[in-house]
Amino acid sequence: MEKVTWKATLLPGKRAEYIRRHDEIWPEMKQVLSDAGIVNYTIWRCGDDLFGYYECTLGKAHADKVQGESPIVERWNEYMKDVM
Repeated sequence: MEKVTWKATLLPGKRAEYIRRHDEIWPEMKQVLSDAGIVNYTIWRCGDDLFGYYECTLGKAHADKVQGESPIVERWNEYMKDVM
């Protein structure tokens, strides 16, 4: 199993909106992550910095491919770009 980490920064004043959107993560986005073999996905906030961690049960290459080809992930990224 491969492990992945990432870091991002929230845009100024967008913390509450970021939290609201993640509290309402779309079921279809959860399904894409499952299809990609992603488990144990956790995101921590430290001020406006975000640190993410997840494990890829089917390998990082598979997870990257599934996410990269998903219109759901593309739509999620567009949805989130004004907060981070």
